[in-house]
Amino acid sequence: MLFQEVLGQEHIKSHLTKTADSGRIPHAQLFIGPEGSGTLPMAIAYAQYILCGNTGSENNGANSACNLKFSNLSHPDLHFVFPVSTNSDVKSHPVSANFLKQWREFVLESPYSGLFDWYKKIDIQNKQGQIGVDEAHEIVKSLSLKAYEGGYKVMIIWMADKMNIATANKLLKMLEEPPQKTVFLLIAESTDDILQTILSRCQVLQFGPLGEKVICEALRNQQNIDEKTAAKIAHQAQGNYAKALHLLHKDDDGLPFEEWFVQWVRAAFRAKGNAAAIQDLIAWSEAIATTGRETQKQFLNFCIDMFRQALLLNYNAKELVFMEPTVENFKLENFAPFVNGTNINDIFKELSDALYHIERNGNAKIILTDLSIKLTRLIHKK
Repeated sequence: MLFQEVLGQEHIKSHLTKTADSGRIPHAQLFIGPEGSGTLPMAIAYAQYILCGNTGSENNGANSACNLKFSNLSHPDLHFVFPVSTNSDVKSHPVSANFLKQWREFVLESPYSGLFDWYKKIDIQNKQGQIGVDEAHEIVKSLSLKAYEGGYKVMIIWMADKMNIATANKLLKMLEEPPQKTVFLLIAESTDDILQTILSRCQVLQFGPLGEKVICEALRNQQNIDEKTAAKIAHQAQGNYAKALHLLHKDDDGLPFEEWFVQWVRAAFRAKGNAAAIQDLIAWSEAIATTGRETQKQFLNFCIDMFRQALLLNYNAKELVFMEPTVENFKLENFAPFVNGTNINDIFKELSDALYHIERNGNAKIILTDLSIKLTRLIHKK
């Protein structure tokens, strides 16, 4: 992965190349950015720049053999750690090494994709992956060896916020006393679930969402689509290149989020003064609760986006509205008046609380039922 293949983020590319060229490479860096912003491609490009001794902003170097190894992510001094869980092939004690073949395919096919796409790739979308203590032992073992090519070793930890406490504490010891010529590149979408002691030992680089112009240009050059279509998709993608590709290929993952949302809010409307409609909300909650936790989290984030879009439309910020619901007889402009300044904060709070409890293995049926009953009150608040 060359820097020239990474979309946008030019100021970060410049910073990383300058640190490498000057020999001032921090031993631990944390790349923070939303899904689809390019944190993983940037980390791989940076690792290639360091390990292959490349020069220049385009990450081109004379070490062609080294660069060739990066074309299929097989460089022996490049190590990856990422969230995993048991599946039909790995029955117990899963670690990243068990999934390295799928990981290389995943990164080479779709380096901008997010966690849910990875879980689908290894068939654990009904579970929550983590970076467990078994992984910590693997990290210590792999980094205790000398660099194969005698230079740096680079450890990329993708979704570092999925480390459990035991793993984080073991990693902390290595960050405090890092092996010689070892670079840790941690990647996460947020710092909220990362130990403060780890944060304090990392140089943090913040990635912003990709600009519409950057995504539009990438779609035109890489996907060969016309400018008008590319501009529309870039607007809908919200700075997420992976989402842009999903929209382009109409890849909805087989999950009818729009239908679930419309069914939910319609039942919430009917429930006011109609006790029988509560049964519809309970049935809806039971149906969603049968899906995996990652699916539930994805759906709740989708609901947050829908309410946000309705609010923007209600306050005439039409240029910021990108969602175009396709469910029959549901129009966002008709729904928008029910989302306003008096209820939006409470709606967001309830959705965020539901996300929090589901992520921490709460009973999904109870959480979603409670959320649904609260929505019947909030949606009618004037």
